Amino acid sequence: MTSAAELRFFPSADGDLAYLDTGSGQPVVLLHSGFADHRVWAAQIPALAARYRVVAPDVRGHGSSANATRPFRWADDLAGLLRHLDAGPAVLVGLSMGGVIATDTVLEHPDLVRAVVTCGAVTGDWRYTDAWHRDLQAETGRALAAGDVEGWLAAFLRGVAGPHRTTDDVDRDVLRRLREMALNTIAKHTPGETDWHVPVTGTLVRAPEIGVPLLTLNGALEPAGLHAAAERLAATVRDGRSATIEGTGHYPNMEKPEDFNAALLGFLDRL
Repeated sequence: MTSAAELRFFPSADGDLAYLDTGSGQPVVLLHSGFADHRVWAAQIPALAARYRVVAPDVRGHGSSANATRPFRWADDLAGLLRHLDAGPAVLVGLSMGGVIATDTVLEHPDLVRAVVTCGAVTGDWRYTDAWHRDLQAETGRALAAGDVEGWLAAFLRGVAGPHRTTDDVDRDVLRRLREMALNTIAKHTPGETDWHVPVTGTLVRAPEIGVPLLTLNGALEPAGLHAAAERLAATVRDGRSATIEGTGHYPNMEKPEDFNAALLGFLDRL
């Protein structure tokens, strides 16, 4: 995993935002999932940096980045970083929350985006509707409200496994690494604090505006509803396609990194 010494910091208008910047060539930005940080991409960063410039930020309120003290949008934070680095237009690769950031950014700042890859996400307006996710979200909400960190972590890791497996079916090291990142991010926050994030609205209906190549790349063990929504997104945009990584759930990049890297590099090399 990346050492803290390798991180750089962008002095945004509301605190310093951490990022990794390595490799050279066309820029590829790796956007991590919620409660994690750039280390989610540990297996992708060296593989991509051999051919591309890789920028992997810690999203505001996560990892080594500052918490928000006033309203903000993920897309604007990312746009500020890309302009600061003169790194646009870039390919945005987003996992879960990061996938929403990617689609938000291509809609709000299209001049900064060359292509988009979403994993475990569609757009910010889309929501899971299956009973499994409703129950999981209710459980995580109760645990957070009660300050039950261990209960929240247990529910978080069940989300990693997905509805078709248990955590016993997921590699122990993947769970350990995600638990470590989640604990680090949770420690930055207090129960009941203000959520300053302002969502971008109307993203589902605006999806046809996406005028760059888009790949939805998901674990085959994700819920059927996600796969259906990802297929619809790929069919909606002008140059969209979809692919799956067999035997994986919400974190295909961590569970089967070689397969994920091959699919991602194949997409990038065709741009």
